[in-house]
Amino acid sequence: MSNDGPASADPIRVAVAGAAGRMGTAVCVAVEGADDMELVGRADPTLDTSVADVLAGADVLVDFTQPESALPNAREAVAAGVHVVIGTTGFDLAQLDGLGGANVLVAPNFAIGAVLMMRFAAEAAALMPSAEIVELHHDKKLDSPSGTAARTAELMKQSSGSEVPIHSVRLPGLVAHQEVILGGTGETLTIRHDALDRSSFMPGVLLAIRRVASLPSSPVIGLENLL
Repeated sequence: MSNDGPASADPIRVAVAGAAGRMGTAVCVAVEGADDMELVGRADPTLDTSVADVLAGADVLVDFTQPESALPNAREAVAAGVHVVIGTTGFDLAQLDGLGGANVLVAPNFAIGAVLMMRFAAEAAALMPSAEIVELHHDKKLDSPSGTAARTAELMKQSSGSEVPIHSVRLPGLVAHQEVILGGTGETLTIRHDALDRSSFMPGVLLAIRRVASLPSSPVIGLENLL
């Protein structure tokens, strides 16, 4: 009689687009450290590798590239039957509608605390008459306002019916920070999230990689849909 236990599940094979960037590098490290994943490809112009080079053998493509690259990358991956997790922001998400063959998940922010901040801000917006958003990021961030701020404002408008102004700050020394300031009669409420290191995004990225294949519909916008 064999004493062998049940066979373990095959690891999720992950390719990363933008692998040489700050976020892409952190994603590669996180995937390599996950017991249930295998890093099978790194796409980046500085590495002389394209998305087409890394899709073969991949189950999931994680994209942290540029706004002008994310949509073509997603289309190419989905056409190849590879699921896509997108952290790139600054492009028209409506253009993802109708992509068939695999699932797509886009998250403006993968930090669990940032997702909670957005949720709490939406709840507070329904009860307080005025609000504004201040988002602060490193000086290399291309899009303004950030995808997180835009998503927060969208969720707050859904609950309050009012537009929420956004103020953007770009300075060296910052990583990713956002505060929502709500005002009422004789009081203010501030809800703030600070990402002090890019490692704060990795639990959310790994969660998205694990769940993207089983999404009931596609595309899905926001990590909150997986929590």
